[in-house]
Amino acid sequence: QVQLVESGGGLVQAGGSLRLSCAASGRTFSLYPMGWFRQAPGKEQEFVAAISRSNGNTYYADSVNGRFTISRDSAKNAVFLQMNSLKPEDTAVYYCAGTLSTIPGTNVQDRWRYDYWGQGTQVTVSS
Repeated sequence: QVQLVESGGGLVQAGGSLRLSCAASGRTFSLYPMGWFRQAPGKEQEFVAAISRSNGNTYYADSVNGRFTISRDSAKNAVFLQMNSLKPEDTAVYYCAGTLSTIPGTNVQDRWRYDYWGQGTQVTVSS
């Protein structure tokens, strides 16, 4: 059974930092892209960041570029999201996403391309 489990969310003041973790089990995701998405109250789920296999290329939404960093530890079958300079508009439930297929770099923001999702972790940024 494939599972993705996020952790590391919480309440932080604007300007602060958080580090999200996603632990995968059941299958090895190291050969395939993994991503982070988020959903704020009343809004659609949106792409945040993705990383290609073997800690290769990284991709970011414009809204987080320069503030967030995605990384992975293939040995631990895990992916991380370091979030710095957090803003109130970053408040959302953050979801880890995985796939066992290849995704072209131009399409990593397409949520339908990911087959496996975590339960989400809440990030709240106070002003």
